[in-house]
Amino acid sequence: MADITDLGVAAIRDGVRDGTFSATDVATAFNDAVAKAKTLNAFLVETPDHALAAAKAADDARATGETLKPLAGVPIGMKDLFCTKGVASTAASHILEGFTPEYESTVSQNLWDAGAGMLGKLNMDQFAMGSSNETSYFGNVISPWKRNDGGNAPLAPGGSSGGSSAAIAARLCPAATGTDTGGSIRQPASFTGIAGIKPTYGRCSRWGVVAFSSSLDQAGPMARDVRDCAIMLEAMAGFDAKDATSLQLDVPKWEAGLNASLAGKRIGIPKEYRVDNMPAEIEALWQQGIEWVKDAGAEVVEVSLPHTKYALPAYYIIAPAEASSNLARYDGVRYGLRDLPDGANLQEMYAATRAEGFGAEVKRRILIGTYVLSAGFYDAYFTQASKVRALIARDFDEAWKSCDLLLTPTAPSAAFALGEKSADPIAMYLNDVFTVPSSLAGLPAMSVPGGLDRDGLPLGLQVIGKALDEQGVLDACLAIEERAAFVTRPEAWW
Repeated sequence: MADITDLGVAAIRDGVRDGTFSATDVATAFNDAVAKAKTLNAFLVETPDHALAAAKAADDARATGETLKPLAGVPIGMKDLFCTKGVASTAASHILEGFTPEYESTVSQNLWDAGAGMLGKLNMDQFAMGSSNETSYFGNVISPWKRNDGGNAPLAPGGSSGGSSAAIAARLCPAATGTDTGGSIRQPASFTGIAGIKPTYGRCSRWGVVAFSSSLDQAGPMARDVRDCAIMLEAMAGFDAKDATSLQLDVPKWEAGLNASLAGKRIGIPKEYRVDNMPAEIEALWQQGIEWVKDAGAEVVEVSLPHTKYALPAYYIIAPAEASSNLARYDGVRYGLRDLPDGANLQEMYAATRAEGFGAEVKRRILIGTYVLSAGFYDAYFTQASKVRALIARDFDEAWKSCDLLLTPTAPSAAFALGEKSADPIAMYLNDVFTVPSSLAGLPAMSVPGGLDRDGLPLGLQVIGKALDEQGVLDACLAIEERAAFVTRPEAWW
């Protein structure tokens, strides 16, 4: 039998059910892998007892003939943006260092109810603000991938869900939760050769998830392949009365509905996604993806999304504006860090606490957000960005008149070296150029590995679907996955 840590969600679930191995064997193997991989800095907190307790419950249920839960025996990683009862939940920030919630996020509770166990809390960009996992207060995550040209510079695992992507690619967990505000599931999935889906806004509850940009944040799964993402998403999704943006809809049986045939489907290729200076390898992979979906039976048509070029500027007005409002709650009064200089008054305590507790990127976005919301600039910036957002959503609505799904690259490059773009915020923000438009429109979108670049690093393809058409997105990605046959994994060096 293959090493247990090489197995994904479906294989572990099925193996536990048929007795090929015990859930305790699985939890032990992954706990050991996590403990040995500290070099990657993927986990902020390790919770081996949680994983073992869930495994024991699965083994006991099987021994007594009970029907096993959907994720019985499957240990996962939890992004540190999700509050977990009794386990430190910091959003990788200093200002929340030591914060231990007395409650469980809805998404994590759904996963525990489905039988999953937790291996630990995963590192991330601070408050989910970043594209390389370099803004974490607890140090950057290192991608398990290495360039094949002999370069030894450590690579970014993508962000903000970089701990999740690195841990899955390194076989430290079979799956993990992520959150996606402007691409924070899909871009790191592309960088590390795994799959990740951002569902329709409202599919997964935001309750108990530390807020960045409330109208954009959406939880989703990251895993080895499309089927595993479908299994995870079924467990994570569902209506939650505690979240006013939660969709009151039944959760579809996405795994059972998987179908790699795209016969009768029309796949749109948005001409505006060909950006200046896009690497030839990205263009070549995109063309290969077009051939793959044609081979699966789809008709390919060119479509136009004319306001795409305004998506990134609009996003970097709307998201910081909402962040400046959400992060105002961290003031040193109720929880988290408190910096109280001698003789300081209340306002001085606020200032000292936030100066000490927030990182540079978080401060940058708070300042931008506060500026665009200020009385003299609200209409000039935030109102205009909101109008652009509506136009971008309208572009997608028009595109759906001629196609069912869209196929694009996930990111404009493969993984870059840590530190390569950290001094240039604009260069960093451009990593989201292909992922932001669907986020602004609240649409489901998924990244699936398509191949390797000349340096042996993964490249991803993105499928975007209509609102609530996660099934169509999953099916198209499955068709690509089967044809790409991406089985390369990073060699263990950590």
